[in-house]
Amino acid sequence: MNEPQITPDLIAAHGLKPDEYERILEIIGREPTFTELGIFSAMWNEHCSYKSSKKWLRTLHTTGDQVICGPGENAGVVDIGDGQAVVFKMESHNHPSYIEPHQGAATGVGGILRDVFTMGARPVAAMDSLSFGMPDHPKTSHIVKGVVEGVGGYGNCFGVPNVGGEVRFHPSYNGNCLVNAFAAGLADADKIFYSAASGIGMPVVYLGAKTGRDGVGGATMASAEFDDTIEEKRPTVQVGDPFTEKCLLEACLELMQTGAVISIQDMGAAGLTCSAVEMGDKGGLGVQLNLDAVPQRETNMTAYEMMLSESQERMLMVLNPEKEEIAREIFVKWDLDFAIVGETIAEDRFLIVHGNEVKADLPLSKLSSEAPEYDRPWVPTPEATAGAALPEIGAIDALKALIGSPNYADKSWVYEQYDTQVMGDTVRRPGLGAGVVRVHGTQKALAFTSDVTPRYVKANPFEGGKQAVAEAYRNLTAVGAKPLASTDNLNFGNPEKPEIMGQFVGAIKGIDAAVRALDMPIVSGNVSLYNETDGTGILPTPTIGAVGLLNSLDELIAGLPTAGDVAMVIGETKGHLDQSALAFEAFGIESGDAPAVDLDAEKRNGEFLRENRALVKAATDLSDGGLALAAFEMAEAAGLGVTLDASDIPMLFGEDQARYLVACSFDQAEALMVAARKAEVPLYTVGRFGGDTISFGAESAPMAELVSLYKSAFKAAVDA
Repeated sequence: MNEPQITPDLIAAHGLKPDEYERILEIIGREPTFTELGIFSAMWNEHCSYKSSKKWLRTLHTTGDQVICGPGENAGVVDIGDGQAVVFKMESHNHPSYIEPHQGAATGVGGILRDVFTMGARPVAAMDSLSFGMPDHPKTSHIVKGVVEGVGGYGNCFGVPNVGGEVRFHPSYNGNCLVNAFAAGLADADKIFYSAASGIGMPVVYLGAKTGRDGVGGATMASAEFDDTIEEKRPTVQVGDPFTEKCLLEACLELMQTGAVISIQDMGAAGLTCSAVEMGDKGGLGVQLNLDAVPQRETNMTAYEMMLSESQERMLMVLNPEKEEIAREIFVKWDLDFAIVGETIAEDRFLIVHGNEVKADLPLSKLSSEAPEYDRPWVPTPEATAGAALPEIGAIDALKALIGSPNYADKSWVYEQYDTQVMGDTVRRPGLGAGVVRVHGTQKALAFTSDVTPRYVKANPFEGGKQAVAEAYRNLTAVGAKPLASTDNLNFGNPEKPEIMGQFVGAIKGIDAAVRALDMPIVSGNVSLYNETDGTGILPTPTIGAVGLLNSLDELIAGLPTAGDVAMVIGETKGHLDQSALAFEAFGIESGDAPAVDLDAEKRNGEFLRENRALVKAATDLSDGGLALAAFEMAEAAGLGVTLDASDIPMLFGEDQARYLVACSFDQAEALMVAARKAEVPLYTVGRFGGDTISFGAESAPMAELVSLYKSAFKAAVDA
């Protein structure tokens, strides 16, 4: 088959800049073949190489006594004691989910699950952080329904509980939704599997499903902005099969018990190319592949298509040759493909043969560790000016504006489509803060949360980055868990624009400050750039996924208030309304600065709550919507009303940080007051739970009326 001529248009279509192509010519001393151009395109695009972000990612705090494996592998690994480890990561599937919502979201879930079990961990929990355009945008309803079906369809069939996440709506996502998928698994701390190849002449083995043409060029597409040609990009979206993935999980975990695995790597973005190159580069070896041996589900596939296909449910492994037959038998038993497709070689070389022809012969290390790295120009985000004064509004009407919006309405329409109980270890389901999953066969449990407030990050990237980590810390603390570590999913617009790069740099600095102060090192993550359509970027959305540990279920704070319980707030309330949920939902105002994050106060107040958990029946952190929304949600979950003493809007809806709402009996409240004075932690009585109305000072409304609005608003918005 005649290969296309390498032209400037073809180079540009592969996402390579002219100077990058010149660099390729210097490296190989000749014009690349079409397959080689595709390989360079895949390995040097933003999605695989992190070429705009590497400089800044290196500045993040990634270590700690609890960290077994930090960034650079398929997922991060953190010690949870007793010879066990939690393995977790968050990753984006934004571009594919906008083009083809169901399959884009489904394969995002499949990919993150593979990242976890390729390390030798059995997945035990999933979450998803979803950002959509406004409900009245013509594409939003289709995208929301498709994404939620895709997340649920894949996760439910695979059999992993979905225990938390976020859903938000904002005009900035009208042309570019965000689908950030998180997965966590459990493994023995001394049986973690890594991706670095070792040994010369070792068999390179293809495992799993057959290769098709789906997803060819997907990583390159994910490294570009959208325009009016978006519908033409549909073939770059992968198609997933969760039942095959479940078989692949069981086959891989069984294989890992045999001693056959030298190294193993998920085939994710850029498929066979990226997995082979990363394994070779990490091990300081070359790789030779014979594509005639690759299992294919379509006829007449070219070397270019096989190397760049992103067909799902596939792994690449370096095999102990003495265990070949044992390994093959396992994969045959699970009805999966097992094919030796190459070997490791001593030279720094990536050699691809197809039909007895050499289709690519490249220096392997130049594809990965020597990919371009840019120090992009950036300008700091200008200091925020004073926010606009909010128009007059009654406290009950303000609450209705929040609970009647899809951003703050009940999200059960979403999570009821997910299996939250499969595996039988879910202790706390979605809808009540952090999800909690028991560590099977022990008294321990793990808590999971995902957090960011993009309005804050746009106004003040540094404080917004700090706040995303601080809110994750509080969500874990509010269920009694000690925060362990974090994963980040950094979603931004075009990094070639200095103001966007400035948002990225500011957020990284804020995240770093917070994870250091709160001992929540970043152990894995993902960067998703070029989230723009026709030049309009998303709100900067650096999502933080975090994991916390409960050494015993006795440490869990998961109760609900009962009638007569005292409502108390830990932390100072000053009434910060700039960039608040109330300003946006009630008045469409986004102005002023993000709330300041005092990391010392965050740590002190969080430790106080955990140390005094025995005095608390129920707890939640205060974030979007402030005290008013938190009190309503806590009362609604308990089937009660609530009376708050305050009636002024700043005290009720202010979004000051480092705060928790707790419910205590009268005796518990007195004891907590004594403990707070000793610890020098601010603690205030703000009201009581009970009755069937909600009251803010002299204003009140029947809970039944508000609950009806809260329960119906999300579905109404999506159906509209």
